[in-house]
Amino acid sequence: MDLNHLHLHVRDVERAKRFYEAWLGLRERVRHGDILFLRNDDGFDLALGPAEVVEVFPRWFHFGFRLESPEAVRALHARMQRENEGRAGSLFDEPYRVSFHCQDPDGYAIEIYWE
Repeated sequence: MDLNHLHLHVRDVERAKRFYEAWLGLRERVRHGDILFLRNDDGFDLALGPAEVVEVFPRWFHFGFRLESPEAVRALHARMQRENEGRAGSLFDEPYRVSFHCQDPDGYAIEIYWE
């Protein structure tokens, strides 16, 4: 059994959509009313619902996207750093794990990693 769905409240659905499409390879799948569902090639659904106020999560809370290789993580980190989007943090590059954290436009913490 796989976790395959996450629902986030965002201040601007279209802005969030652009972020997740550009940086994490999700694509619009369907809209149910004002909720947009994005999906990636692995079948993971991200639901984006509009909200005037976004809930504040604990500082430790994050969700992650596992990429297919260390090179893919390094390349995405370099691109985020270069284009100054996604607020990419430091790259951790170990033989068994390559990762970094970033934030989406609403401040949700995301870990990008390979291991």
